[in-house]
Amino acid sequence: MNVQQKPHGGVLIADSASLAALCSRLAQEPYITIDTEFLRDKTFWPQLCLVQLASPHEAAAVDTLVEGLDLGPLLELMKNRAVVKVFHAARQDLEIFYHLMGEVPAPVADSQVMAMAAGFGDSASYETLCGKLANARVDKLSRFTDWAQRPLTDRQLAYALDDVTHLQVIYEKLKKKLESTGRMEWLADEMAILESPATYTVDPMKSWMRLKTRSDKPRFLAVLREIAAWREREAQGRDVPRSRLLKDETLVEIAAHPPRDADALSRCRGLSKSFADGRMGEAILDAVKRGLDTPESECPKPEMRPEVPPGLGPLIDLLRVLLKTRCDQHEVAQKLVANSSDLELIAADDNAEVPALKGWRRDLFGAEALNLKHGKLALTAAGKRVKVIEV
Repeated sequence: MNVQQKPHGGVLIADSASLAALCSRLAQEPYITIDTEFLRDKTFWPQLCLVQLASPHEAAAVDTLVEGLDLGPLLELMKNRAVVKVFHAARQDLEIFYHLMGEVPAPVADSQVMAMAAGFGDSASYETLCGKLANARVDKLSRFTDWAQRPLTDRQLAYALDDVTHLQVIYEKLKKKLESTGRMEWLADEMAILESPATYTVDPMKSWMRLKTRSDKPRFLAVLREIAAWREREAQGRDVPRSRLLKDETLVEIAAHPPRDADALSRCRGLSKSFADGRMGEAILDAVKRGLDTPESECPKPEMRPEVPPGLGPLIDLLRVLLKTRCDQHEVAQKLVANSSDLELIAADDNAEVPALKGWRRDLFGAEALNLKHGKLALTAAGKRVKVIEV
């Protein structure tokens, strides 16, 4: 068995038998804390380098780069619905596991989202929570080290294990506070998003939506959609970054001035004659043709934000003040309750389909927002504070 004792009482696991034994023990716990270290600068998919796991009784770092290491027990632990998996800022970690096992670990808890419901602001950092809840400091210098290099240093492993040992204290204190205030249910919507496979599924035909463009002409967007989809599939299949194939600005230029042949393609910025004449050049030209041949009715349309009726600007500003006032009063992050788009929709429509007008968000803010809109509430200043009064 290849188990090495490491700083803070943790161990480094580098063989399948030790990993299986660890996962068997952790499967008996009500919750475990998890973090990952990965690289993504040279690949499309994250390259998993290390997984850190802890319970109240032990902590371990799993060297996932060991040749022949069987990750099966770890993935089964991620699927075990009797064990809550606790992360901080979970999305990238969950994406890694989704790619490895084809489903999202569940149930999960995200300490950053929990902190939003507990009065720590919109995006509380792990360092902030460590300082305020665990009375600990994090070694920031190790954050950007090369996690693919072996052997790992004691300093790297100490940093990695800190990420899951301090997280236990953070989770338990946040959970206790949220349970005492009846706010654990507030997290349900956010956890449902994190646990949904759709959050981590990349649809190549929608990859054009992440590009910044200055044109909304349907034909331009049709060509852009096709060449962006080609790049997405090619990058996934070859496991290389998108920009390694074609930069975003090159895609936009091709869509703006669609080339009809290899010679015209080679004149696009950043493309060589050999590239245009090769296999990928031919594939790009095929994608351009598909975009040009797309029927007008099937060309993509840019997502249009609802226009705010004239004269609603001051009302939206009042709603924004009310939102901040109530969120400060109840010590909850504004981002968890409503965003600017929600406020615009509420100002325009009493029955707007926004979370702020449903459930606990309505109780905290939405109902009062409608009352303010209809003159049943007023805002005034009381010293340095804003006061909400009934009219």
